[in-house]
Amino acid sequence: MLTKYLQAAMQQAKYEILSDDGTYYGEIPGFAGLWANAKNLEACREELAEVLEEWILFRVSRNLPLPIVKGHELKIKEVA
Repeated sequence: MLTKYLQAAMQQAKYEILSDDGTYYGEIPGFAGLWANAKNLEACREELAEVLEEWILFRVSRNLPLPIVKGHELKIKEVA
């Protein structure tokens, strides 16, 4: 479930080359404040995936909602 969510989110990632320094910038639409910047595209993808994991863990720790991605939804269930 988590792997499919992460994969679906990364498939929506958008990348661009920044004109001022030639580095790559990546973000995932719908994931506010989640972005990465690196010298090449592969490094940017790797950094974005790592930041995505941290972003999810942060939101889960604060009981904040997570976006639904291509039908994949992560919900925290309350356990007694």
